[in-house]
Amino acid sequence: MLEGVNVALGVAGSIAAVKTVELAHELRRQGAAVRGVMTPAAEGIIHPWALEYATDNDVVTEITGSVEHVELCGREGWADVLLVAPATANTVGKMAAAVDDTPVTTCATTAFGAGVPVVVVPAMHEPMYDHPGVLDALDRLAEWDVGFADPRIEEGKAKIAAEEAIVTEVARATSGDPLAGETVVVTSGATTESVDPIRTLSNRASGKTGRAVARACYARGAEVVLVHDGPEVPWAETERVESAAEMLAAVEEHASDADALVSAAAISDYTVDTAGEKLRSGQELTLELEPTPKLIDTVRESHPDLPVVGFKAETGGDDETIVEKARETMERVGLAFVVGNDASVMGAERTRALLVDADGVETVEGSKADLGARVADRLAGVLG
Repeated sequence: MLEGVNVALGVAGSIAAVKTVELAHELRRQGAAVRGVMTPAAEGIIHPWALEYATDNDVVTEITGSVEHVELCGREGWADVLLVAPATANTVGKMAAAVDDTPVTTCATTAFGAGVPVVVVPAMHEPMYDHPGVLDALDRLAEWDVGFADPRIEEGKAKIAAEEAIVTEVARATSGDPLAGETVVVTSGATTESVDPIRTLSNRASGKTGRAVARACYARGAEVVLVHDGPEVPWAETERVESAAEMLAAVEEHASDADALVSAAAISDYTVDTAGEKLRSGQELTLELEPTPKLIDTVRESHPDLPVVGFKAETGGDDETIVEKARETMERVGLAFVVGNDASVMGAERTRALLVDADGVETVEGSKADLGARVADRLAGVLG
């Protein structure tokens, strides 16, 4: 997600500084190069050697005659982005007021003047986060197009955001924004049909691919609506649904304001009448299955000009069969392109998929994050 990105990691004096060693490792795992910058207060929490070890680079702990702030964050500087994580109330206030009395705030002042993207990850006690002056400072930084990985409010503390959220915000700040100004609705995972208050009918879809597509679209500048039976994610407006009917209703609600729909969910093809009470076990039982409306067909009928990306899973089919079925769906519904795959990849970490459009077939092999990124890039091409 961050291949080739140079990240200047500014660490301020929150106890959350202990998280920055693993954060630096995760940034590097995602392809970034990282160089650390620390305030004196941060040095009282973690030793600079720890950050040096995590980044495999020297750590800036003072500004010297080498003008480290300019070398890192100047107009011709090394950094593609300044990530301040954690950002204390003190550091946030100084950044907003152009006070640069620590290496981190001096780098921030330089980055703002040089047009280097800045991402801030607040971490402090909740009353400090709610201080009117801190809120004003955050608002000012937002006016300067600073990106934020918002804290998790727990146990009276504004705790540092999860690494996944931080990495995503860094990616958004450095992606070039090919989907900026676009709203993308993404469906993901399985739907579930209730047989009775306890039993359900569902499928093996994990939602990993759909969530990866949603994250990749956000990283490229889009506003994303994620419709799935799963938890909220920090990079999308989340619509929680269970059944095929609920998913269709949620998509229809957002489709009028959307610029594209990516239908990655494995939606139930059949539903049943739900019994009001638990069906007793030990008896023979016949369920009458009723077909559910096809989501992409319904959306196409009500929104004939909306670009739609479809997904098509087949069992035991070779590439030729997958491409044939994908083209049938694409032509029937008028899709921008179709992602076809063998159902054996459902739930797996890695995948192999065929991206089918009117011009040909592209094979994508790798992680589901890799596939999500490629789908987002193709979608940017469609909308561009």
